[in-house]
Amino acid sequence: MSFEQVQAYLASRGYGERAMAFDVSSATVPLAALAVGVEEARIAKTLSFRAADGGAQLVVCAGDARIDNPKYKARFGTKARMLTAEEAQQETGHAIGGVCPFLVKEGVRVYLDEAMKRFDTIYPACGSANSAVKLTPEELAQLSGGEWVDVCKLPE
Repeated sequence: MSFEQVQAYLASRGYGERAMAFDVSSATVPLAALAVGVEEARIAKTLSFRAADGGAQLVVCAGDARIDNPKYKARFGTKARMLTAEEAQQETGHAIGGVCPFLVKEGVRVYLDEAMKRFDTIYPACGSANSAVKLTPEELAQLSGGEWVDVCKLPE
């Protein structure tokens, strides 16, 4: 998937003007926060995991959150096992650093961690390692078709 494809998808739903492409990398939470000009916690990072049934699933969480392994296992019935870079590209349609919850391959389930709801706006990647889109948590849920879950923990 590419920035242009995701931007076109967002535009078809009235959000295209919010998609941002940068001259610098936004492939990590710290880099994305610098590129966007916000605190790291507002970056909505999309993590790729192997689902219990063998498929791929995405968990989108706040930039300061980490997967809580006991919560993850209780919710999904399996240990949190991230996809390799090759698996993520092949199975989700997005390369690491630009994985986003939009335009994923058929069968990939999207989950949104509750911790993002504490912000009025968040910034997930937009299909490339130098992009983001400004959304409310509700807009992210609507555009991604994601289901809200509680599988992360915040720093102490």
